[in-house]
Amino acid sequence: MRRKGFSRSSRKPSLPENKVNAQIQAQEVRVVGPDGEQLGIMPIRDALEKSQEMNLDLVEVAPNAKPPVCKVMDYGKFRYQQQKRAHEAKKKQTVIQLKEVKIRPKIDDHDYQFKLQHVRRFLTGGDKAKISVVFRGREIVHKDLGQKLLERFIEDTEDIGEIENLPKMEGRSMTLILIAKSQKKDKK
Repeated sequence: MRRKGFSRSSRKPSLPENKVNAQIQAQEVRVVGPDGEQLGIMPIRDALEKSQEMNLDLVEVAPNAKPPVCKVMDYGKFRYQQQKRAHEAKKKQTVIQLKEVKIRPKIDDHDYQFKLQHVRRFLTGGDKAKISVVFRGREIVHKDLGQKLLERFIEDTEDIGEIENLPKMEGRSMTLILIAKSQKKDKK
C-alpha cells in the first residue's frame, strides 16, 4: 500500500550513474589503471579481463569521449567518495530565503516596531526581507502613506540592510525588498 505523493527516490539526492563492467556498450575503450596510468586503447573484452585480474571494476568515467574512457577501480569506494563530496558541497551551500512582512498603511507605532524587529532578525540571519503595505478599500488613494512607511523601514534598517528592489506597486500592495549588507558585498 503506497501513500499518495510519497516516493522512495525523494529520500536521497541521486548521483550520476556510471556504467560498470558488463553495462559498458562500446567496442573499444581507453583504459586508465587504478593509479592513473594509461593502459591504452583496447577492446572491451580485454579491458574487462584486465580489471578482473586486479579484482577491481571497470567503470566508464567519460562516456562521450572517442573512444570512451574507462577506469579500473573499486566501484563501491568510488560511489562512497562521490556521496561524501556531494554531502560536503551541500553542507557549504547557503540558502537565502525571502521572508515577508505584511503591514497596513495605518499601522500603530508599537505594531511597526514589532514588524521592524522581524525584518531586522531576517536581515541579520542572512535572509532577504520583503515588506508589503497592503491597501484595502479606499486606502489605495493614500499611496503616499505606504511610501512614507517603506522609507521609514529603509532608514531604520540602513545599518544592516540595503535596498534590493525599490518600493513599487503590485496590484493593491506596495512592496520593498531589502537584502543584508554582507550579501550585497558577496555578489560583487
